Amino acid sequence: MAVDAAVQRVLAGLDPEQSAAVTAPAGPVCILAGAGTGKTRAITSRIAHRVLIGQVVPRQVLAVTFTARAAAEMRARLTALGATGVQARTFHAAALRQVRYFAPRLLHGRSMPELLESKIRLVTAAAARTGLRTDRAAARDLAGEIEWAKSSLVEPGEYTVAAAKAARETPHEPARVAEVFAAYEQLKRSGGVIDFEDMLRAAVWGIEEHPDVAEEIRNQYRHFVVDEYQDVNPLQQRLLEAWMGRRDDLTVVGDASQTIYSFTGATAGYLIDFAKRHRNAVVVRLVRDYRSTPQVVGLANAVIRQARGAEARLRLDLVGQRPPGPEPELRIFTDEPAEAAAVATRCRSLIAAGTPAREIAVLFRVNAQSEAYEKALADAEVPYVVQGAERFFERPEVRQAVVAMRAATRSLDGAMPLVEAVVQALTATGWSPQTPPPGGAARERWEAVAALVALAEEYAATPAVLPIGDSASVQRAPTLADFCEELARRAAAQHAPAVEGVTLASLHSAKGLEWDAVFLVGLADGTLPTIHARTPEQVEEERRLLYVGVTRARQWLWLSYGAARSPGGRQRRPCRFLPQLDRSGAAGTGAGAGAGGAAVAGGKSAAARRPARIVSCRVCGATLLAGAERKLGRCAGCPSDLDEELYARLLDWRARAAAQQQVPAYVVFTDATITALAERRPQRAEELLAIGGIGARKLGLYGEAVLALVAGAAVDEIVAEKKF
Repeated sequence: MAVDAAVQRVLAGLDPEQSAAVTAPAGPVCILAGAGTGKTRAITSRIAHRVLIGQVVPRQVLAVTFTARAAAEMRARLTALGATGVQARTFHAAALRQVRYFAPRLLHGRSMPELLESKIRLVTAAAARTGLRTDRAAARDLAGEIEWAKSSLVEPGEYTVAAAKAARETPHEPARVAEVFAAYEQLKRSGGVIDFEDMLRAAVWGIEEHPDVAEEIRNQYRHFVVDEYQDVNPLQQRLLEAWMGRRDDLTVVGDASQTIYSFTGATAGYLIDFAKRHRNAVVVRLVRDYRSTPQVVGLANAVIRQARGAEARLRLDLVGQRPPGPEPELRIFTDEPAEAAAVATRCRSLIAAGTPAREIAVLFRVNAQSEAYEKALADAEVPYVVQGAERFFERPEVRQAVVAMRAATRSLDGAMPLVEAVVQALTATGWSPQTPPPGGAARERWEAVAALVALAEEYAATPAVLPIGDSASVQRAPTLADFCEELARRAAAQHAPAVEGVTLASLHSAKGLEWDAVFLVGLADGTLPTIHARTPEQVEEERRLLYVGVTRARQWLWLSYGAARSPGGRQRRPCRFLPQLDRSGAAGTGAGAGAGGAAVAGGKSAAARRPARIVSCRVCGATLLAGAERKLGRCAGCPSDLDEELYARLLDWRARAAAQQQVPAYVVFTDATITALAERRPQRAEELLAIGGIGARKLGLYGEAVLALVAGAAVDEIVAEKKF
């Protein structure tokens, strides 16, 4: 009876899809779990259910995930469900445990080699051995390439061809990277150390080449669960297959639409092809989103609905389960400083209204974007924390640049224009204002220094005030010394301790997290998608990155970008993944955008244009982005409430009006507009204007007739009175 009660407790509250995943029979099971659909609950409940009904022994289950935090959460949930003894670990932790245990046997009594915590020192030495001088950023990029190669099961001699095939953006010529890779491996062997990829390879080798080790491990672990399966790389997949042997008791869970780590070697291919590789697999789709409001879910669906490529084959159309909430807010600003100031103001308002600061996040594409938001939040006296990165002024390249500028104040002509002086000072550090270097870390370092130049451009536009007496002052152009003082002030303000604050994070580091309120900022083409996304596959990954950002929000979502990077700068286009935005980048900001909220395009203030609006389905509340859906005011899949009798009269009237004016019927109103009129049945002129395809001109021409028809007038009556 106690066991039955425990089983019922595990199954209680599961939705039908979660229940199907939990109770699926032994064997290969693939759970396609969209954001916020309760995947952790589903997989932990599946494990607990199988333990409680006696199908599996807890110590024979190995649940693998990608972060220690996720593994700890899984263990805690399993314990609460009564499945104590299940092993929940990361791939690396599980492999390390096994390699340490078997090392004396595999190494004939010798202990396991020392494990490198970081490749940087050894990669730097390897680069020097090949005649390549590197700084820390370049060494990080080389280390990243070596990690990608080893995770992809690529050897040094194969690197050049493999990199070309994968369209890698390499930090140096591929042949040079291959030389450094080979030298790194030699130095590692001579030093008697191994890296994390070696550890995974050692675990694979121990199983594949030593039958006694394989037998012991496979007797220990007979049932496997892999979380975030879209993020596995070829080396991790090889280890998983080694663990399993000929068994097929494997449960995987993942979401191809959240594949955002391809640059590290991760691939959704194993998730996509799971049913092909396991012919008897059970596939369950979790689509009920319990995290976000229907408005946020609708926008997420619209973003990912346009996806292309292999990952799009497993796209999930989420269904929001929470009560309706506020519409996502779309804001366009003149420039990035105005955008940051408005974000800070809104953060302060949210906190004042009762939203905890820890439940607010500002998410951006690259870490170099954080400085503007660090400053704006500090100026607004809003506490903040930086997730997964150093604060802007604590970064080594920024500290070095500031030191160089201070030194330059003693050697450069004080009359030199500020921006010119800043660029000259930074050039002395090896930075170039031209195209950023290849390699992720080197490019991020370049962008951080470039952000200082952008600050200088902004600061140069503000005259310095020089006091000349008790009440008098004069204005002059700011100097390099003035700018250095301004940077010192900003750095001091941003170093104020904050125990709890608004989270500033890149979109990559935000994956797996969620907040009540989320600001997605800098949504301009060239930033998202980044200009470095050149192939269709890379562009699609950028789309998925935005999707991940949208799905972090529970209740309140803000999307914004600055039409220019700095005041008076070159105009930019909005992110192409937000189809409701005017492609020219010109759109209004709506009420409450704050200072600098009107974008300027084509010489006209955007405030004079029709504001960009996010329209919701009047049936389910989801955000509508497709033109036809926005016109109808509902999702294409939601039930229509079309008044068929009114629809027939509208068609009759349109035909007569077109004949009278000697124009095609669609010139009067399109079929979609006629359908929208018959469904929405507007009663007032402003309700007519809310329907796509009806502007001021058509309101003047046809508004009176349409409103009369909606009110019940006969077509003959309208025609007789010539209400066209």
